[in-house]
Amino acid sequence: MQKMGENAATKNHHHHHHNHHQVFDISIDVLPQTGSKCFDDDGRLKRTGTVWTASAHIITAVIGSGVLSLAWAIAQLGWIAGPAVMLLFSFVIYYTSSLLADCYRSGDPVTGKRNYTYTDAVRSNLGGLKVKVCGLIQYLNLFGVAIGYTIAASISMMAIKRSNCFHESGGKNPCHMSSNPYMIMFGITEIVFSQIPDFDQIWWLSIVAAVMSFTYSSIGLGLGIAKVVATGTFKGSLTGISIGTVTQTQKIWRSFQALGDIAFAYSYSIILIEIQDTIKSPPSETKTMKKATLISITVTTAFYMLCGCMGYAAFGDLAPGNLLTGFGFYNPFWLLDIANAAIVVHLVGAYQVYCQPLFAFIEKWAAARWPESDFITKEIKIPILGCHPYNLNLFRLVWRTAFVILTTVISMLLPFFNDVVGILGAFGFWPLTVYFPIEMYIAQKKIPKWSTRWICLQMLSIACLIISIAAATGSIAGVVLDLKAYKPFKTSY
Repeated sequence: MQKMGENAATKNHHHHHHNHHQVFDISIDVLPQTGSKCFDDDGRLKRTGTVWTASAHIITAVIGSGVLSLAWAIAQLGWIAGPAVMLLFSFVIYYTSSLLADCYRSGDPVTGKRNYTYTDAVRSNLGGLKVKVCGLIQYLNLFGVAIGYTIAASISMMAIKRSNCFHESGGKNPCHMSSNPYMIMFGITEIVFSQIPDFDQIWWLSIVAAVMSFTYSSIGLGLGIAKVVATGTFKGSLTGISIGTVTQTQKIWRSFQALGDIAFAYSYSIILIEIQDTIKSPPSETKTMKKATLISITVTTAFYMLCGCMGYAAFGDLAPGNLLTGFGFYNPFWLLDIANAAIVVHLVGAYQVYCQPLFAFIEKWAAARWPESDFITKEIKIPILGCHPYNLNLFRLVWRTAFVILTTVISMLLPFFNDVVGILGAFGFWPLTVYFPIEMYIAQKKIPKWSTRWICLQMLSIACLIISIAAATGSIAGVVLDLKAYKPFKTSY
């Protein structure tokens, strides 16, 4: 069905191209489709997404395990700057996300031509070299996220194993272990899930993942509160970690890194258009998407504030880089196990939300490149009891499996990838979350150069660029330190 819809869409598309002068012809061509029961105005199957599924996708993408490093980030910045920076970023991201949501349709916001992906939006609003740059940054970033998630999941699985081992030995056994078997397990799970053909078919996975992210964030929050209550003191200082615990230079690098951590904990613009493409209309997708953005950013900010601040209040300067696996807490061990299991389930879903756009991009490219090849284009219907038949495509099977294997192997080679993710985040943050949305908005609304509006937008863009560069340097400094103590495949915690 999907295939037919696509073909109809491309046929119409050509139709428009040939008949630019016969306006009358086009209008007849488009009308019957809009009223159709099973297709949208572009000839694709009806979209069914709502404010809630969109919010679930966003929350799944945003409340990543990023939550768990926020206590560390606030510890670097202190009680004044930490929360302030967090609020500031939530506003910036909400604003630029609204600008980006406006770019889903080019021309008229209700009936304009749809852009299915971020790169399509850049193509129709800016064009030229920017499209290639945008695509490269976006797909590299998605690739990096896939690796980061594999590592994070293995750390959580190991934390379960270790917390039980500590519990049995009464804390006497240091419980060293290798992360490789866990990464392989995660990889195998992802191979199975990545066979789900399409982004709109993983909505249920997103909802499960969103629920999981609430579960573990709440547990982290609860343990933080419990610890504050038990010790009866709020730890931490107004200006963050003190010079003496760290050197002056370290303090600067770490503050930069913390800025980066907070900024990337919010950014999901990289898959915003893809999420918007699953929403049904009327009302216009843009309206729904802005509502979903507002809901999810409000929810995440509240959550981030609570988790980050409580974690900092509980541990002060010693806040670990990962609240639930950094062994800030040992007991109650069963609760930690539940939290870490929830992280793993969440990461399984989040990996898919991030990889589906990348999968789709490569598959579309291959189909355009070798349209005759049966290996690439042929869909084999496999009947499944009680469900729709499953469409097996050999190229999809092979390519997605190879992709997952590649990310798993890289994860096993570079277990200190968190800092590497920091670098990727820093390089992706400014262009995808700030620069392109602002440029497209200026182009779309034809905002004149040097007008007040234009100057304000550019200043916002430059400020974010500076933050990105600072965060990147902070992360690079972190990686340089890791490399000094680096042995490939020898990861034991």
